[in-house]
Amino acid sequence: MLDIYTRLGTHCHDEVYTTVILTHEQRERGRLKLVGENGEEIRVFLDRGKPLLVGEYLRSECGKTIRIVGAVEDIAHASCEDWSTFAKACYHLGNRHTKVEVGERWLRIKPDHVLEEMLHLLGLVVTHEQGIFNPESGAYSHGHHHH
Repeated sequence: MLDIYTRLGTHCHDEVYTTVILTHEQRERGRLKLVGENGEEIRVFLDRGKPLLVGEYLRSECGKTIRIVGAVEDIAHASCEDWSTFAKACYHLGNRHTKVEVGERWLRIKPDHVLEEMLHLLGLVVTHEQGIFNPESGAYSHGHHHH
């Protein structure tokens, strides 16, 4: 069993011992019990509040390197042709503290029929797809500082 307490970031030239495939929900947790793709059990003990990134590397106490891979999950994809409609959609989702992945006049959320109906009523086209959900980390993800 590997115990992990150290994050190495997204750039690492060490040999990867194993990878773990994690959903967005799993990547948000600081304490996890996993199984690597090589079948070995892995326990993760990291600071809470800073999600793991797709492509991030971790180091076990015995010096082995583990790579984080994003799991393919169900995603609601919404898009539109104009920036005003897109801005309104982002505002309303943010107002509901919804995790959102943002692109060029498209966004992705976890499937939710109420939010999808709201997006449709705002004028966005909503479809369902499979993909790696990688939402924005949020305004205070790097720590909140008072000035």
